[in-house]
Amino acid sequence: MNAPLISPSAHSPQAAEKARILGEALPYIQRFHGKTIVVKFGGNAMTDEELKSSFARDVVLLKLVGMNPVVVHGGGPQIEQLLTRLGKKGEFIQGMRVTDAETMDVVEMVLGGQVNKEVVELINQAGGKAVGLTGQDGAFIHARKLVLPAGKEKGTNGNVDLGQVGEVESIDPAVIQALEAGGFIPVVAPIGTGRDGTTYNINADLVAGKLAEVLRAEKLVVLTNTPGVLDKDGKLLTGLTPKKIDDLVAKGVISGGMLPKIGSALDAARSGVKSVHIIDGRVPHAVLLEVLTDQGVGTLIRSK
Repeated sequence: MNAPLISPSAHSPQAAEKARILGEALPYIQRFHGKTIVVKFGGNAMTDEELKSSFARDVVLLKLVGMNPVVVHGGGPQIEQLLTRLGKKGEFIQGMRVTDAETMDVVEMVLGGQVNKEVVELINQAGGKAVGLTGQDGAFIHARKLVLPAGKEKGTNGNVDLGQVGEVESIDPAVIQALEAGGFIPVVAPIGTGRDGTTYNINADLVAGKLAEVLRAEKLVVLTNTPGVLDKDGKLLTGLTPKKIDDLVAKGVISGGMLPKIGSALDAARSGVKSVHIIDGRVPHAVLLEVLTDQGVGTLIRSK
């Protein structure tokens, strides 16, 4: 007997929509196959259980379809929680955490231990093969002390001493490239090491941007707690270039809290990363929506 014909109307609309979405993803999978995508993991996506799970599955899927995701994570809220439990009050100057030796011990414990291992485990539980690193591993992130010009604060020689807060001096991509070639997903905690062995707490956005530059990444994706880069009226800005951003800053359209968000992204775009995406990490599967669909979920900054 011949199998009965199934009416097209009998198919689930949900299944048809899934098939359409998978079809939409194909050209992106082809375009980005073998390419490195650096993802800065932070904000609500790091603290909400469902968002953490969806992020891990997104990263694993990107790896399975032939891309090379590299995750750089922050951990400010977790650091603050442990400092509070230890009876130590966090101090910030111009948005940067003052990091004395005791605070640096906490930073290393939280970023290099607690948070890094949690992200690794999330990815592994989702079916990936993640390996956790700090910039000390293989000495792959060389750092120097960050010199912060004095604002309202007064410091020695016109500068403010933040303690063991650093900036990236150089990155050796060999460790990351070896892990990528072995099928692993690198998960990087933003801690660097100085020439004298001093460890430094580095802004995760800065590390992600520099890593994307050194790895010649196709994309840098930055998860935030906003829809993207907003103008003064709260309107989402996208399709930006470094020149357009300079013009918008000069005109005061982008100002205040938006400026730090865009700094490392702009540096990455100027340094050759083909596209930078500042996206809303509060949206489930935000990474997949940005990389594999037509719509995207945030601000796109093109290199030119």
